[in-house]
Amino acid sequence: MVLPNQTSVIGQAKAIEAQAMLNQVYGLEKSYFYRHSKYSGSLEEIGFEQEKTVEEGGQAVYKIEILEASNDSFSARATATSDLDGDGSFNTWEIDSKKILTEVTKE
Repeated sequence: MVLPNQTSVIGQAKAIEAQAMLNQVYGLEKSYFYRHSKYSGSLEEIGFEQEKTVEEGGQAVYKIEILEASNDSFSARATATSDLDGDGSFNTWEIDSKKILTEVTKE
């Protein structure tokens, strides 16, 4: 029996988690900006709670980080904690203060 390769479908489904978390960070950063006239470089400061990753005993597949934050912009990244297809690359997404969501490294 031959099973179809569903790695790409699984990867796409997991990428939805990254997109959702980055959109949440975007909303929290915008709210912080409206209150403080600047963006924050701290996930804790904006109220984002990173769920435990699978490796930490949780369910999150992506680790979130803020790459840069200034008075007028920010960027954040979601990096997969595992290599789903075994190619050595970890799926990575980024979002910025203009809400541009980009897949930086494909799975």
